[in-house]
Amino acid sequence: MQNEFLRKVEQSQTLLLNEQSRRLQQEGRNVYKFGFGQSPFPPPQSVIERLQSAAHLKDYSPVQGIPELREAVAHFHRQWDRVSIDAEDILIAPGSKILIYAVMAAFTRADVLVPVPSWVSYIPQAHLAGHHVIKIPTFQEARWRLTPELLEKAIKSKIDAHVPSILILNYPGNPDGLTYTSDELAGLAAVARKHNVLIISDEIYGLLNHAGSHESIACHCPDNTIITSGLSKWIGAGGWRLGVALLPKALRGAFKETLLGIASETYSCAALPVQMAACEAYQPTDAIADYLQHQRRILATLGMACYHKLHNAGISVCEPQGGFYLFLDFSNLQGAGISTSETLCEKLLADTGVALLPGTAFGMEPHHLSARLAYVDFDGAKALDASKEVGLQQPLGPAYSRHHFSKTLEGIDKLCEWVTGLAPVRRALPLEAVVIHT
Repeated sequence: MQNEFLRKVEQSQTLLLNEQSRRLQQEGRNVYKFGFGQSPFPPPQSVIERLQSAAHLKDYSPVQGIPELREAVAHFHRQWDRVSIDAEDILIAPGSKILIYAVMAAFTRADVLVPVPSWVSYIPQAHLAGHHVIKIPTFQEARWRLTPELLEKAIKSKIDAHVPSILILNYPGNPDGLTYTSDELAGLAAVARKHNVLIISDEIYGLLNHAGSHESIACHCPDNTIITSGLSKWIGAGGWRLGVALLPKALRGAFKETLLGIASETYSCAALPVQMAACEAYQPTDAIADYLQHQRRILATLGMACYHKLHNAGISVCEPQGGFYLFLDFSNLQGAGISTSETLCEKLLADTGVALLPGTAFGMEPHHLSARLAYVDFDGAKALDASKEVGLQQPLGPAYSRHHFSKTLEGIDKLCEWVTGLAPVRRALPLEAVVIHT
């Protein structure tokens, strides 16, 4: 095999870190697993039972997904997200990751606009599809938000204005746990319409907006927006691999046929038993509503507790608004013998057992000392049961947090002690707002 002809594709850093943490645990180390962003909550029992009852189903399904599920997904998102969507515009796949890649692969050439920090797979997927990537740096001082001005600047930096533009937007975000206001979305949508930008709106954490107030940019830019979501986060079933894409009516025809062609030649279809379980999950019932409310309350309670501890320790971090992530800025440690975010995370893990994912995994420059913290190292099943016992009318008190979040908060304390033990020399100045072509 001539290696010079192989593509250079690194393993996903989230999956790699999960394996490293597992090895340390096998060696007897106490590891605080804040690096891998997997939901700690179990799927609802009714969804599990639907999967069990469908386990005997072994046939291939239609490439686009079974009609029952597509209708359920369309109805669900019409009610929950107030988007206009029909079953014929729903595409089902084994995970939303492959759907995002399929949308990119539908183009022979494209400029992919990626606000950074961004989820770990967007940029590698764009490169795999052979596309030009324009990284749009965002800043902690502005809550890591993409603005219309930054988007305009990125579009104007394009080498060839005739090449299609694809913007990937993710909110509530991984790695930042933040979302956009309605006005912010409207501003971005106006720029997208002006320049005919296709938006891939990755809303996999939308139903875990802590306030239950998620709004899709598709409400502001319906003809240009593809929404992707799935079962991995809000239903706690990442390993089941079930993703959905909501296509705008404007993309019926050639584009949709291209996506189905890519699907038929790659993954064929999502597993039929999982699709049957998803039919149960995508029912906008009171039971599902309660399940989501308990998750949001648990995540909001723990997220804010982590935020306050980190903020009081002098670590730059924004209050979480959704999902289960915090993006930490350690710029005040520059000059303390740590030069890159990878070095920071390696030393932190070795010294304390706290596992974070370095900012470089999310498109940040190596010298920018940053890392993602996923506050999901707790028993989600027990936390969910206890939250139900408390009831949604009562807050989760200190006793609840001490009992169910003890390891997570212990790990946060170790992280804070480690940071305060290092002599902060200076806080790095904000980088100039530039776009970076890769």
